[in-house]
Amino acid sequence: MKRILYGSAALLFLPVAAYANCPGITVADMGGIAAGAFPQQFEADEFQAAASCTMEFSENPDMAGLNSQIRGNPELAAVADRLPSEPLVVVPYDSVGSYGGTLDALSNATEAGTSDFMSVRHVNLVRYSDDLETIVPNVAKSWEWNDDYTQLTFHLRAGHKWSDGQPFTSADVKFWYDNLALDPNINEKPKDYVTVAGERMTVDTPDDTTVVFNLPAPKPGLLAHFATHYAQGFQPKHFLGQFHPDVNPDADARAQELGFENGYAAIKAYYGNSDWMDTPTPMLNAPDQLAKLPADAAPTLESHIVVRETTEGRHFVANPYFHMVDTTGQQLPYINEMDELYANDQEVRLLKLVNGEADYKTQSLQLSDAPILLENQEKGGYSVQLKPKIAMHAISFNVTSADEEKRAVFGDFRFRKAMSVAINREELNQTAYFGEGAIQQYTGFSPLPDYIDPQWKSFAAEFDPDGAKALLDEVGVVDKDGDGFRDLPSGAPLVLNLQFATQGIAGQVVELIGQHWANVGINTTVKEITPDEYRSAQSSNQLDVGLWEKGQPTGIILGNNELWVPPFENYFAHRTGMLWAEWVDSNGSSGVEPPEYVKQMMADINTLQSTPAGTDEFKATANRLVENMVSNLLFIGTALTPDPIYHRNALKNFPEFKTASYEYYRTYPYRGAQWWLDE
Repeated sequence: MKRILYGSAALLFLPVAAYANCPGITVADMGGIAAGAFPQQFEADEFQAAASCTMEFSENPDMAGLNSQIRGNPELAAVADRLPSEPLVVVPYDSVGSYGGTLDALSNATEAGTSDFMSVRHVNLVRYSDDLETIVPNVAKSWEWNDDYTQLTFHLRAGHKWSDGQPFTSADVKFWYDNLALDPNINEKPKDYVTVAGERMTVDTPDDTTVVFNLPAPKPGLLAHFATHYAQGFQPKHFLGQFHPDVNPDADARAQELGFENGYAAIKAYYGNSDWMDTPTPMLNAPDQLAKLPADAAPTLESHIVVRETTEGRHFVANPYFHMVDTTGQQLPYINEMDELYANDQEVRLLKLVNGEADYKTQSLQLSDAPILLENQEKGGYSVQLKPKIAMHAISFNVTSADEEKRAVFGDFRFRKAMSVAINREELNQTAYFGEGAIQQYTGFSPLPDYIDPQWKSFAAEFDPDGAKALLDEVGVVDKDGDGFRDLPSGAPLVLNLQFATQGIAGQVVELIGQHWANVGINTTVKEITPDEYRSAQSSNQLDVGLWEKGQPTGIILGNNELWVPPFENYFAHRTGMLWAEWVDSNGSSGVEPPEYVKQMMADINTLQSTPAGTDEFKATANRLVENMVSNLLFIGTALTPDPIYHRNALKNFPEFKTASYEYYRTYPYRGAQWWLDE
């Protein structure tokens, strides 16, 4: 077990009376109390036994006023009646916090650049501790697997309640799985992580606090999925179920009373048509009918719930039924409210950060932003950590382009190799990454496990402009009109439109790569667009070149196959081969049939997920996955680099992050509910 220690000078002790009958221990000073079964947290009974105390619960003195902002919520009962009978006891990092304040956050736009802020209030059945190795309880109190990893049982907390005070039970998990995740009216195709090798699981609920996932084949990575993913394994049946025809026979009539076309339209207004937990609420979707609706947003188990939303941003208040307490018995979260401002322009966001107008930010910050942020730390009253990323900036070519000639060129391995070796990664590292990058090829697994052949890290990553020119000549991409730039084999101009969003890659990186390609005769244009524009173009198969970060650790790959199956990631990430994906999704009835190496990867990822880790078969399968991915250069890597993590100094209990990455769901391991504002 790895533990992060902090200097005792940072400790803040509240008056003894505030501690009730249990000591206000912190990670920095455990007061002689032994750690529990899991890092930095205890179950309530476990903590009381370890500390020889009887915990008395106390609440935020502003909670009644915060609750009054949650439309439709009842008046509050005593805090002990709002908490589960088995609350989760969170050990704060440095200090027992004080209630109050508003956390200010910056996102790009509605559903763009919002996962950073979402992760602060996020909960799921389990999570990773901040060592990024240990899975620990959260919404679920405990879990166990059967011997062959075909049955995963979760035990929930008795008395846990949704943000509207209604009971949270195993029925809410089964409702999410059976009625949302697998309903084609909501998810046209089930996500990989709710299936095992494409086959559905079943969910049993023997009692209110027990959930049993029955798997058609082993998939030990399912637990890691719940620990890292934004998709929460539960939804409020009592609320969304009233609109679902399989739950309520009068669902359509109920929805129509409220002004929706039918029950599914109501569900989509509150939940969206996927499992992205941050879709616009009816406050944005149906503002003209808000007065009719039972609530502004669906109830949540998160630390805060949205109470106001416009196209300019959103506002949240603390969940009065949140299931965590600190070591003194104070209900978390400490921070009263959260305010999210949308700013789609990177320069505007940077100016606001330099001026100290946000409390936390890492998403959409690139290493190229570090100098100005570091230079203004003292003046702006904030601190910047530079931490390694898991994903790297990567490039792809549209191997299923609607333009048949481009499809043939982009689909030719020699072209992709030429474009890889044309990149001067050392110059890229020194100029755009300040020499902080570790040059390597994209391999899928990040970091690359030691059982994978290390040769793939350097495959076609050397700088060889003459070799690039020779390969392009072989492909027939030569200058036919004498203008200095290479043309398509037919003689038609070849211009690569490098459209990018700063959420996924830095502009300086794109400009340098464009120049490297121009140096071997490839004409390029560079244009910054919004994340929404980028994703829309990618989804509609209109991008020539994909430019976004990419890569996942083994633990996540074992629960989610998306990096290895066309289009090789989800809507919010870096994809290519959209028509291959259409062929896969339609069982071959439409789209373009992918090559054999892609079919091999699809088979191998299913094998890997069902094979015991560390076995010879597991290692051989992982090596074959990497070989097929890298040797075909579907995605071209650059370097693994650090990125900035920004927080205002008034935000307390903010630890050193281990990585600046999305892959462990950003701040989720770092326990945003115990952050507090000292002002």
